[in-house]
Amino acid sequence: MKKISLNIQKGIKRIFDFSFSFLVLLFFLPLGLVIIILIKLDSPGPAFFLQQRPGYNLQFFQVYKFRTMWYGAEPTLQGQEVLPDDERLTRVGRFLRRYKIDELPQLCNVLKGEMSLVGPRPENMHNLSGYNAEELKRFRVKPGLTGLAQVNGNIYLPLSARHQYDLYYLENFSYGA
Repeated sequence: MKKISLNIQKGIKRIFDFSFSFLVLLFFLPLGLVIIILIKLDSPGPAFFLQQRPGYNLQFFQVYKFRTMWYGAEPTLQGQEVLPDDERLTRVGRFLRRYKIDELPQLCNVLKGEMSLVGPRPENMHNLSGYNAEELKRFRVKPGLTGLAQVNGNIYLPLSARHQYDLYYLENFSYGA
């Protein structure tokens, strides 16, 4: 069997990402509106959390999420993971994070072509300074809504282990034999 070219694989992936994201967003639109109302009722501040993240070829983009923490809590995040018992989480935010619902707005990033459904998760800006040449390879693909590190331990893995999963994905991604 002939191997499918990388450009064709990327094209198939983009078509799938766009189609799937569009349908899921359409289906979950009523739920999204309810979530926005619940966030606004639970705590003051905007319903969405926006943050600059490095993406494909280290191009920066604005990642979208439902806000899960008290408004203004972000500056205290530098170098810290947000664990389920974090006091900065709102009541609604704790629920959204537990079930990964806070990530739904990132489907808009997928529609815009800034992210893919599967790939290395977009890192926080402060993590970039510690990357070595091997770890920088993760930016050869679009960041993903989910990836190997997320299904193998997520935030409970050290950053180096997450990068190893990202590199494995990068080297083994394929739609063809």
